[in-house]
Amino acid sequence: MFSSPYGELILGSYNDQLCLCDWRYRKKRENIDQRIESGLMASFVKSGSPLLEETKAQLLQYFDGKRKDFDLPLLLVGTEFQKQVWNSLIEIPYGKTLSYAGLSRKLGDEKAIRAVAGANGDNALAIIVPCHRILGSDGSLTGYAGGLRTKQKLLQLENARLQPELNLDFKD
Repeated sequence: MFSSPYGELILGSYNDQLCLCDWRYRKKRENIDQRIESGLMASFVKSGSPLLEETKAQLLQYFDGKRKDFDLPLLLVGTEFQKQVWNSLIEIPYGKTLSYAGLSRKLGDEKAIRAVAGANGDNALAIIVPCHRILGSDGSLTGYAGGLRTKQKLLQLENARLQPELNLDFKD
């Protein structure tokens, strides 16, 4: 458990890779945990590790505005499609936003918006895999496991514009 300035996070690792950094109180808590346990064929054991301590340190630096990118070994546990979506989320730079439609286009299928939104919601690595950077096409804050208020605070921390980027390559 990690009490961040934005809410309680549950952290988990497997074979020295971070597989869980998720909001403790969220609707899909049980589903996310079951997916990770079955995907890794393992059970959760309460313990600490150097990786979890480093994760906490990097998150605190992020919350203090001193870190824009995370340097942690990640283990994405999900379907190939979910992993594609999550890897695309990682490519969205600090302070930038993208719409669900934009993310779907980036993945090569604009009609996959519902599936992309579903995978976004199944992200088990909140903040580190920045699903908070996804907005509605009109710039509205939509669905976030940590709550819309938290999503807004994270985007404010990053000084992100609440207008999704049109440049899908994220080049300045």
